[in-house]
Amino acid sequence: MKRRESLKGLLIGTVAGATAMTGCKTDKQIKETIYKDLPDYGRTPEEKDWDKKILEAEPFFNKHEMETLSILCDIILPRKGDHPSATEVKVPEFIEFIVKDMPDNQLPLRGGLMWLDTETNRRYNKQFSSCSKQERITVIEDIAYPDPDLQKPAMSPGISFFNRLRNLTLTGYYTTKEGFKDLGYLGNTPNVWDGVPQEVLSEHDVQYDPEWIAKCVDQSKRDIIAQWDEKMNLIS
Repeated sequence: MKRRESLKGLLIGTVAGATAMTGCKTDKQIKETIYKDLPDYGRTPEEKDWDKKILEAEPFFNKHEMETLSILCDIILPRKGDHPSATEVKVPEFIEFIVKDMPDNQLPLRGGLMWLDTETNRRYNKQFSSCSKQERITVIEDIAYPDPDLQKPAMSPGISFFNRLRNLTLTGYYTTKEGFKDLGYLGNTPNVWDGVPQEVLSEHDVQYDPEWIAKCVDQSKRDIIAQWDEKMNLIS
């Protein structure tokens, strides 16, 4: 299976490890750990109230479901070198948030998890989380990259479920600081500006003050924060 590189390319083209497994925690611990680092900036009062409501709501997924989600998320985006796995940046917790924020995801995801356990019970007589790594991958390969010529109708629910989960995993991962780093995304960065072109200044019969030019347009000083006096005169 192609992993991080193909998924990263998919994300850029269309939208352009498991120590954090919450499946081993109690419902109370899950509730206390989800979104404790939710940023407070850039949110309207209404959005903050909604976030608080979701945060205080009981977890949607049970322990077994969260454990299975954690395994699946790390299959989709495992740790690679310096890049953390999906669970290390709390993607399962993100998905828990999403299903409460957008309830239309609840039935498809819960139903998909049930389908997955049913399928591994049929093949190996055990739940997905109890399967070996190879057994898990064998099932996932059938629904992650299905061959249209060999696709069986019974696999359609699993394919639909995995497509949804993969999209959520990518969204959760690549909207984190670590995901931005993986993509090489730098965010908003200043460009180089060396003032209004001379021909435009000449057309309007104006010139820059040499002292102003030295303080404001000298690109060697672009990283220096400007300082002003009490009368709002530029000091440096």
